[in-house]
Amino acid sequence: MTPARDNIIIRKTELFADRVARMYRYLSEKRAGDKDMLKQIVRSGTSIGANVSESQFAQTKPDFLTKMTIALKEANETRFWLRRLLAYGSLNQKEFDSIANDIEEIISILTTITRTTRENLRNARNEGNCRNGKNEG
Repeated sequence: MTPARDNIIIRKTELFADRVARMYRYLSEKRAGDKDMLKQIVRSGTSIGANVSESQFAQTKPDFLTKMTIALKEANETRFWLRRLLAYGSLNQKEFDSIANDIEEIISILTTITRTTRENLRNARNEGNCRNGKNEG
């Protein structure tokens, strides 16, 4: 297992969760913001890192894929809420661009991880079928 400090997706999602928590505190204290929307982005934004962290102790490769897929879905939801915060004026363009770059990078990494894992699982299943005399066509 790669130590957390050397694993880029763990590091990025932990830093992103911290950033979302600080953004929540700032917007709820310093600016009028929709509290329900802010709570949603904290839930989804911190859930990304929680699922990535949990994936590191997955019992099987399919379990790993499930956790990473959930993290990807949470990242997509977070992107949605960030866009809403911009649209409603809770974030200005510069603030949005800064955090949006982070979530786009996380989504890109998670997309690659889930795609590669899915392909590896499919290939392993196909190799197993060939070894067992089953041909998939």
